[in-house]
Amino acid sequence: MDVKEFIKNNFKHFNAATLVDASEAWIKHLKKGGKMFLAMGGAMSTGEIGISLSEIIRKGKVHGICCTGANLEEDIFNLIAHDSYKRIPHYRQLTPQQELELRNNHLNRVTDTCIPEEEAIRKLQGKLFPLLKKAEENNESYFPFEYIYQLIRSGALKEYYQIDPKNSWVVAACEKAIPILTPGWEDSTLGNRVVAEVKAGRYKNFKFIKSGLEQMSYLVDWYLENTKENSMGFFQIGGGIAGDFPICVVPLIKQDLKKECKFWGYFCQISDSTTSYGSYSGAVPNEKITWEKLDVDTPKFIIESDASIVVPLIFQYILSA
Repeated sequence: MDVKEFIKNNFKHFNAATLVDASEAWIKHLKKGGKMFLAMGGAMSTGEIGISLSEIIRKGKVHGICCTGANLEEDIFNLIAHDSYKRIPHYRQLTPQQELELRNNHLNRVTDTCIPEEEAIRKLQGKLFPLLKKAEENNESYFPFEYIYQLIRSGALKEYYQIDPKNSWVVAACEKAIPILTPGWEDSTLGNRVVAEVKAGRYKNFKFIKSGLEQMSYLVDWYLENTKENSMGFFQIGGGIAGDFPICVVPLIKQDLKKECKFWGYFCQISDSTTSYGSYSGAVPNEKITWEKLDVDTPKFIIESDASIVVPLIFQYILSA
């Protein structure tokens, strides 16, 4: 029994049934000629979502991505430093002193996984920062993902690869040349480092990095171009800026630019945030109708569950279609 058959035979009620419904609606959306946009919060890259996400990107099931700056860099950290990661199975029982020991050993913990500072962060910035300096000298400016794509395409990171690059979702996105927007990129390890470099005087200013406002402008043009013939779906993992930033492009076009455009043609959110007062992450999809993000008849789903379990199952379901 393959994964899709198992899911259809067993996932018949509650969140499990919604998983099936959302997967089937995604498949139907693509069969009608639609495209899919992925918004990804949390620490999914450190959770090695690349194992399943990379394949769904390569198969042409995802056409654009918005994620936190951490997810962008942490997929590459895993690519070049996987052997030096340290897993902490009993992280819930760690004492403050044990946490201090991890810090003193330059191991940055993400739940049960420690990212090695020297092997991952410093190694990547050693390759990245010369590109920033070159761009500054040439009076050029790029998005964060464009710098990462430059590194991948140049082969500058290949000597460091410690996993099969087919399991890196950023490598897959680079191969398919799809955009990876990272609003609030400064809220990431590399973003912090760039601020420190400028403050230390090693760069004149921040002009070599395109801003979040420029990313939104890019998204407006990209959305209009990619929805000329058919609609764009929206698949959201978690909440926060990774989800709210890109979904706002539709009301921006409709209300602020006063232009016609299609509503998002599909919506699904995987979240463990319960519905509560004022919570964006916990807002039910129908609330987005009032903001002109979704229409009344847009297929809408919310699966209240652990994304690290649910998302790979959905991806495999889509790949089995």
